[in-house]
Amino acid sequence: MTIERIDFAVIGAGPAGMAAAVLAAELGLDTTLIDEQDAPGGQIYRGIERAEPGNNLGAEYFAGLPFAAALRQSGAAYLPGTAVWHIDPDGTLSLISATGSQTASRTIRARRILLATGAVERPVPIPGWTLPGVMTAGAAQIMLKTAGLVPSGRAVLAGQGPLIWLVAAQLARAGAPPALILETASPANYRFAAHRLPAALWPARRALAKGLGLIREVKRAGIPIVRRVTGLRAIGGARGGQRLQRVAWNGGELPADLLLLHEGVIPNTQISLALQLEHRWDAAQLCWRPVADAWGATALPAVSIAGDSGGIAGAEAAALTGRLAALDAASFLDKIDPAERDRRARPLRRALRRELAIRPFLDALYRPPRATLVPQDDIVACRCEEVTAGQIRRAARLGAQGPNQAKAFTRCGMGPCQGRICGSIVSQVMADTLRRPIQEVGAYRPRAPYKPITLGALAGLQNE
Repeated sequence: MTIERIDFAVIGAGPAGMAAAVLAAELGLDTTLIDEQDAPGGQIYRGIERAEPGNNLGAEYFAGLPFAAALRQSGAAYLPGTAVWHIDPDGTLSLISATGSQTASRTIRARRILLATGAVERPVPIPGWTLPGVMTAGAAQIMLKTAGLVPSGRAVLAGQGPLIWLVAAQLARAGAPPALILETASPANYRFAAHRLPAALWPARRALAKGLGLIREVKRAGIPIVRRVTGLRAIGGARGGQRLQRVAWNGGELPADLLLLHEGVIPNTQISLALQLEHRWDAAQLCWRPVADAWGATALPAVSIAGDSGGIAGAEAAALTGRLAALDAASFLDKIDPAERDRRARPLRRALRRELAIRPFLDALYRPPRATLVPQDDIVACRCEEVTAGQIRRAARLGAQGPNQAKAFTRCGMGPCQGRICGSIVSQVMADTLRRPIQEVGAYRPRAPYKPITLGALAGLQNE
């Protein structure tokens, strides 16, 4: 088996990964950027190189063009369509890539690895969320970015967070405005957020203005908005098993062909959990986040973290943390000295403080409702294995002390997604049932392969 040796491996080609790879290559590191997508951009800038100028996605989306262009012009190697399925603590990465029907295996050993795997949408386990016709707002945005597809029929956007307003505005520009927006932010959220607004007003003024501008645009488009929504549910046909027919909430309902759900995003911690890095429960953002220092360095010397995979902060902040991680990697690998690292980092840290100023306000304003975090017994929590929240509670009462023990009782988390969707639900349901702090209950411990791979790919790896 041939092992390629490099200085710096970056996993993920979103803003953090692209910014880190470009700066690391500039600083003289032999850098490789590994990306599951077929082109750079990550989720937020997905398809950016193919985007038509002046399309409906807005200036925020086209801010990704300079990142992608800089990556293409840098000395960093770029591996698109490539997934990392295992990482050893010594920095060895096992990769698999697909070309048509053929798969190829590859092994790289890096002196430093940067996890820039971004975020995933928080699961929204409402009644009927497994019905055909129910999907996430982010999924609809991906189809718009990659193929210019918009929903046909009557679409309803439900939930809360900046993405709700952005997707609504983008769909309206594309000529397919949602029939209705159901906002779930509670009055208590508004009160808590109001206390945090003064500290954010000046440093976050541009972000606040951008958000208010999106809301005004949605209102000008004539999209109806229902606020303080509770009891959200998706309803299918009378016999069950049919696709979505109606969206209902306490106080109303509407026929619908598509329901787009969103309750914010959480860090993608699949790899950092598999590496057994320490994670802490973020009580403000209600998610697990890996423990890292101000440079993104972790307790595992070969591994650092940048971007939303280390805590939700947005695209601009992600790029800044990616550059900070690249500076630290260059210092760690003796390309620059610590004094040079610190000097270059000062303006980045000032800019990062400005970007983070709005987070306490947003975290308070868009705090998910309890029903999203701790669903009712009859609601499916693990979509892959069709395990309900009630079955998870029963496992806890029978002696399971955490998500990993619940697997043995229920198979929850053992499906193709390997717990990416159900992980946060299971931890919170078990903590609530056992009446213990969620930090004590813990999170899943994923195992390799991080993504499903074929036996043929493994055989190919051995035959290299």
